[in-house]
Amino acid sequence: MGIPLRSVLPSAFDAAVEPVSAIAAEAWDALALGAAEPHPFYARRPVEAHRASGLSPDDLAAVVVRGPDGLAALLPFVLRADIAGFGTAVAQPFLSPYVTASAPLVADGPALDARLDALVAGLAAASDGRCWRWPMLATESRLGAGLVAAMTRAGWQVATVASFERPALDRRPDHAAFLAAHPHKSRLKDLRRRRRRLGEAGTLVFEVATDGPALERALDGFLALEAAGWKGEAGTALASRTDTTRFAHALFRQDGTSGPPAVRADSLHLDGRTIAASLALVAGSTAYLLKTAYDENLRAHAPGLVLEDEIVRALHDTAFADRLDSATLPGSPLESLFPERMRIAEILAQPPGGGLLPLERRADLARFEHRARAEMKRLIGRR
Repeated sequence: MGIPLRSVLPSAFDAAVEPVSAIAAEAWDALALGAAEPHPFYARRPVEAHRASGLSPDDLAAVVVRGPDGLAALLPFVLRADIAGFGTAVAQPFLSPYVTASAPLVADGPALDARLDALVAGLAAASDGRCWRWPMLATESRLGAGLVAAMTRAGWQVATVASFERPALDRRPDHAAFLAAHPHKSRLKDLRRRRRRLGEAGTLVFEVATDGPALERALDGFLALEAAGWKGEAGTALASRTDTTRFAHALFRQDGTSGPPAVRADSLHLDGRTIAASLALVAGSTAYLLKTAYDENLRAHAPGLVLEDEIVRALHDTAFADRLDSATLPGSPLESLFPERMRIAEILAQPPGGGLLPLERRADLARFEHRARAEMKRLIGRR
């Protein structure tokens, strides 16, 4: 049973906090397919893959909003101790290393603002007035900006902790148009040279798999390739642990009954051996390039970037999506290949009447945490 939040919501909508296990699969899938800005990470299958592999809490819950047409919005969330709460709990959208966007799923169509207003009222009630710490939000997108606007209408305070520009690529009319307008033609020339040198070493083949045995083989090839590199040595490759291996197999499967998102595996083979592999989730008209691995013995030839260049060509040749989302953190090599940018921010959002500390004080603590982690990463890198 969900916890109703009707007293604070517009009359056309009901909101509740419900276990994700109680949300009807058909309604959830329909929301994921019809969302105003669909992304794959809060669709049913990825959330279930996290739960089945032990990468999410057993009691993971979501704020859900229902209206006259059924399920209208959904956001999985957790309460956790955080520096921004001075060690007390704050609310946060559910995240993992395999979640790179955190906007809620909100049904598209007329009255989008009303659905967002209902969701924001539900967020305040679900957190019991606690502050929300919200990373990985595209704040300049239609939905991200709409969410922040709905918070402002409801009297929330919002502060930006950090932000960065994530590379993306919008499909042009054809590949020639992409090449002609590219701002870094020297980079494209360099990739052609590296591809040519790889081809001189043997037979170079680009392959795509979206379902069936071909997808299973591509996934196995990716897992082996990633485990053979530095991530395997560090213990952070998907195949390094039983739970993440289970997660990969649960997520990257596709058949007629799977439900959204679609999945895609792109591979580059040299004389039959996988030298680069990419795993993507496709939601709406966007392909999210979630994971990439390459043969580090061939680093000088940049097989990973050569593969990304092949994916760009396939995007234009087959129109499998309208946009490629790099799903990266700052400093990605794709910054020189993908010309578009999306602002990805971490915000703190405080419902009215909640918290005794000024929001900016909380934001300063969160910024300090960012600086400390960056310095730790720098020191580890030097060692």
